[in-house]
Amino acid sequence: MASLSLHDHVRPTTDDYPVGIYRVVGSGDETVTLLRVGEADGRRVATGEIVIVPDDDLEAFEPAENPDGNRPLGATVVSTVEMGYWSFRAFGKQLAARPFPAVVAVALVLIGVAGEGILPVPELVLTASVIAGGLSLALVGSGRL
Repeated sequence: MASLSLHDHVRPTTDDYPVGIYRVVGSGDETVTLLRVGEADGRRVATGEIVIVPDDDLEAFEPAENPDGNRPLGATVVSTVEMGYWSFRAFGKQLAARPFPAVVAVALVLIGVAGEGILPVPELVLTASVIAGGLSLALVGSGRL
């Protein structure tokens, strides 16, 4: 096998190394460091398994596809929806954990949005209220405030 570059993907062709897809994550004077990033069938995994291969043993590997690039559209959509659900849920829990700052932030947003015609303040103040309230809401919901 020709020399490997960082981020190349390979798979073993012999039983000397565990089955899977590996990404090249480093190289030494006479070794290559591989991280297992995929199952034998090409599914992405996060194992943290590192294998150090002597340059002489590189013939036991062949090029492989990046397991990140072969995810079906349906799985990507489902994952995105699930991540959105869990993010929204965590955001809500953070707001519930800090009710006073959350109410102040929501009030600032509402004043900025609905204050025109009700409050005798310039448009700039209402815009600043929406921005300050939105940023405050993001900070409270993320657990940083």
